[in-house]
Amino acid sequence: MSNLLVNARDQEFILFEQLEIEKLFQTERFKDFSKDDALMMINEAEKMALNVILPTYAAGDKEECTFKDGKVFVPKCYHDAFKKYVEAGWLCSTEPTEVGGQGIPVVMATANLEHCHAANFSLLMYSGLTHGAATLIQHFGTEELKNRYMHKMYSGQWTGTMCLTEAGAGTDVGAMKTSAKRLPDGTYSITGSKCFISCGDHDLAENIIHAVLARIEGDPPGTGGISIFIVPKYRVNADGALGERNDVNTGNIEHKMGIKGSATCTLNFGDEGRCIGELLGKEREGMRIMFHMMNGARLDVGMQGLAHASAALEHAIAYAKERIQCAPVWEMKNPDAKAVPIIRHPDVRRDLLWMKAHVEGIRALNYFTAYCMDMAKALPAESEKWQGLVDLLTPVCKAYSSDKAMDVCSKAIDVYGGYGYCQEYPVEQYMRDCKIASIYEGTNGIQALDLVGRKLAQRKGMNVMTMFGEIGATIARAKGNGELKAYAARLDEAYNALVDLTMTLAQLGKSSGFLIPILNASTYLEIFGDVLVGHFLLQGAAIAAEKLKAIYTEKGAEDSLGKKRALVRENSDVAFYAGKIAAAKFFAVEVLCAAKARCEAIKAEEKVPLEMADESFTC
Repeated sequence: MSNLLVNARDQEFILFEQLEIEKLFQTERFKDFSKDDALMMINEAEKMALNVILPTYAAGDKEECTFKDGKVFVPKCYHDAFKKYVEAGWLCSTEPTEVGGQGIPVVMATANLEHCHAANFSLLMYSGLTHGAATLIQHFGTEELKNRYMHKMYSGQWTGTMCLTEAGAGTDVGAMKTSAKRLPDGTYSITGSKCFISCGDHDLAENIIHAVLARIEGDPPGTGGISIFIVPKYRVNADGALGERNDVNTGNIEHKMGIKGSATCTLNFGDEGRCIGELLGKEREGMRIMFHMMNGARLDVGMQGLAHASAALEHAIAYAKERIQCAPVWEMKNPDAKAVPIIRHPDVRRDLLWMKAHVEGIRALNYFTAYCMDMAKALPAESEKWQGLVDLLTPVCKAYSSDKAMDVCSKAIDVYGGYGYCQEYPVEQYMRDCKIASIYEGTNGIQALDLVGRKLAQRKGMNVMTMFGEIGATIARAKGNGELKAYAARLDEAYNALVDLTMTLAQLGKSSGFLIPILNASTYLEIFGDVLVGHFLLQGAAIAAEKLKAIYTEKGAEDSLGKKRALVRENSDVAFYAGKIAAAKFFAVEVLCAAKARCEAIKAEEKVPLEMADESFTC
């Protein structure tokens, strides 16, 4: 039975049948884990999501965060849920045991988090940002900093944030004005303001540890002159006890379209000249240190999109099976025809299959990227290859997942009709909460520029060629299956068009046509994402076809279409595998068939958006 958040059977398929993550458990790093451990953790995560986190979803959205007398208060229902979540050890489950974690593979944690993210991402942001800030201290902090801050952050006693954005320096981080002045005792006086700081202030924890980007007085302009500092809300005494306020004040909270339970704050540092920060790492290494956490943070945002899309899909399917409306179109002339569940209507079925294909393909893409993170650590001799795939795929995970998730949520609302637009049902909140994922952690336009401008060329193109090799192998395998051969040809055509376009953009980038790759970066990322999703869906379909063949043989149904159809209705595994094949076929025809034409459009080097006068956009 569906939990209305995540298709647990698809999770298990991707983890154990498609990615075969049990290979991780054969490595020295992850030898203490097993498939049973992974299944147990997923089961516990599902319970946490359903029993503890989900009850806060609509209530937190309705209550919102409030700001009074300079203090921020989160929805009341968040307090007990947050406490139970961190006490259960979910906040730092991937970290080593010596810092309070469990050392589990990232891909396992990713599957676990999908349940909790789908239940209430706003609540999970408080722990996610804490984990991100704590990992920076873990990797770049002195033993003194670790002892003072890290352990209490990993335990959830204290929380953390990332403070990058300023009113005049959003995407252009190098234009920031927050400054740091060296003090005689080796600390720094921090002065400036940061805006759009997620979970920047709240009443969930007794202290908040901010990781703040600032420029030390006299250091050069641009990103190369930026350092990073640990700035606590309350100073910490030598004995670990909380001291006085550290001159970090909340100016306001934003009133947003979604994620209303997450406090988005303006923070003012040093208004009274008493804000003290401690250098993390070395001076002028702020951006390098910050980027240490970016792959994980951007994958988390991709998972935000996936989680909202997954929940929207599960709810839409359940509603479509229950909502009775209209006789089927083939019975329109029959006055005695009865109304049927709307899942029987062709246009609704098409929307649901479009949603299903994208959700399952994005899930496989994100899980694979997490798996690559693990392989980079588990196999040091191959770390360059696996880390290269992580670097390449991260901007796609973030941008493609969040963009397509909005489309999935929109289609879910369409399935509900007018009810979907009302707060009586949750799909309208999924769409509102989902939208921010395409904006923060680097807008999706920035992700596209990162992919085209940096990631494709990394390691002299070896990363993208490695991924292309994976896609080629999937095509070859699928072509060996008669049922999938025609659909493998669709992927093959899209794949070859993408390879050709990639080479074309590389050449244009070195010539006077360098603006063409920049102009079309977002379109390129979308095409790349389509081909990747098509690859993962077809890869899964090939596995499913082999599993189905074995079941049909066992049941004596290999030569009987009637018996096969009966098994779909009677056997949940047969129904699942048939659904995997259907999703891959549909995606190949619906999406991949357009890839070649879109690639050719970019190669035409049309420059109308660049050549059009500003005055012509509106008169």
